[in-house]
Amino acid sequence: MTSPFKALLSAGSNAALRTALAASLLTLVACGGGSGSSGPEPRYSGFSSSSISFRSSSSSSSAPVGPDLTWTKGVYADADDFWSLCENPRSGIAPYNDLPYPDQAGSSAAENFFLRSLTHDYYLWYDEVADIDPALYSTADYFAQMKTTARTPTGTLKDQFHWSDNTAEYRKRNESGLEAGYGAVWVMISPAPPRQALVSYVQPNSPAAQQGLSRGAQILEIDGVDFINDNTKTGVETLSTGLYPEALNESHTFKLLDLNASNPRTVTLTSAETTIAPTPTVKTLATSSGKVGYILFNSHIATAETALANAIEQLRSAGVNDLVLDIRYNGGGYLDIANQLAYMIAGDKARNKTFSTIQFNDKHPSIDPFTGYDLTPQAFHSTTLGFSESGGQALPTLNLNRVYVLTGGNTCSASESIINGLRGIDVDVVQIGTATCGKPYGAYMVDNCGESYFTVQFKSANAKGYGEYSDGFFPGGAASSNPAELPGCQIGDDYTHLLGDPSEARLAAALHYRKTGSCPAVPTSKGQSSAQKFHSNAHTSDEGKIRQPRGLGDMILRR
Repeated sequence: MTSPFKALLSAGSNAALRTALAASLLTLVACGGGSGSSGPEPRYSGFSSSSISFRSSSSSSSAPVGPDLTWTKGVYADADDFWSLCENPRSGIAPYNDLPYPDQAGSSAAENFFLRSLTHDYYLWYDEVADIDPALYSTADYFAQMKTTARTPTGTLKDQFHWSDNTAEYRKRNESGLEAGYGAVWVMISPAPPRQALVSYVQPNSPAAQQGLSRGAQILEIDGVDFINDNTKTGVETLSTGLYPEALNESHTFKLLDLNASNPRTVTLTSAETTIAPTPTVKTLATSSGKVGYILFNSHIATAETALANAIEQLRSAGVNDLVLDIRYNGGGYLDIANQLAYMIAGDKARNKTFSTIQFNDKHPSIDPFTGYDLTPQAFHSTTLGFSESGGQALPTLNLNRVYVLTGGNTCSASESIINGLRGIDVDVVQIGTATCGKPYGAYMVDNCGESYFTVQFKSANAKGYGEYSDGFFPGGAASSNPAELPGCQIGDDYTHLLGDPSEARLAAALHYRKTGSCPAVPTSKGQSSAQKFHSNAHTSDEGKIRQPRGLGDMILRR
């Protein structure tokens, strides 16, 4: 048997976001399942089911000391030989499971040898990774080398999803839905002077909400620095620090122009621990042809299980006969959450049907290497799995044959699997917006020495075997033979209306398409090839890019 894992959603460090932002501003470059059931007795039982563990709990107190750190090209020891041998071992009790940390005295080289063996055994494209000496790099730099450099046919890097983060931050966000910040999610329309950044949405009851920030507010200054035009190194550092505070209780002064306001105003935002609302807006829209439900779904975190069930029950009780699912800012997370939501939309049509299948590299053709289970199709989940409450409760359903999804370049991974899973059972998915990010890949999270690693381990396909949407799903192909081109309308993001407002461009287009079967009169990319449509839609300047912490663009399995 092999090692058990539970996948978790990462918080991503604000420091990393600030560094990335500063780089983008200075270089003037726009930037862009398993269930909870018990399984076979694992070979590496670990200290908790909520993390990867490569050494059995019975041997953790007498772990091997001084493993061979001699690098021989093409020769790989078992990752177990190096797991939890840390350059800076933690001590004490882990706050997320009340058990002692498994760390033992080791070195950066030992951590690198762990990553090298992990990549060689589990990475989806392991045979495209150069074998380099672990002793020549810091652990962060070495991990950055442990991925393919190949590109897709359209020239995009095959692996854009390689990341790691502090384990404590990662767990806090995933399990509790907590993050440090203002609660304002910024969208960068243009990172180069003249810059433009707006509020895309605000977490309820957050510092930003308490100061009255809402969608469409434009940043003019941060701490006295001209956000639009300043391009000095000092100015950029000030802007980056203000946008993404690294610690709690940091205060920064913003000069903002609110949507439809004539005069700017100045507010002070103080960073605090805020709660992520997976479904901040759920409403019923009355139309001449019946009630339409609307759900703004922003994150596949653990608390989304209850939030989505409540949202679907609310709409079911209201008697809606259609649904608009707004996932334009949903970067992904737990694949099980996507599975549950797809079931709640389709209901009886999904019962006992396949939601997805996963495929690892050729070293693991028939067995999930992390759970020891046979690689069999994953059925739609009809009950709760116990993410935040007890499992086994029947999920409410809408029993729809059609769903309208609002998407953009920030729609990624687990969010795309909702689309793909429903299309696999012939539920009509009408796409309104622009191309999704294109990520049919996922992983189990790997914890080692206080860092959680996401390294692509599998690809996913629906009940029809389709999963080649690495350039994204894009709308406008009612009669297209390309499975990635969906019926619907190409509509840019609209920051002049609140999300859920029937006049907001994408929601208005969905309602128009529902009524007429056609798109509203807006510019299209008619005549372009599929690849051209992807690039023109996913990277349009008015689309913007929201700054999500690492991990919110992933398809993550849990044990």
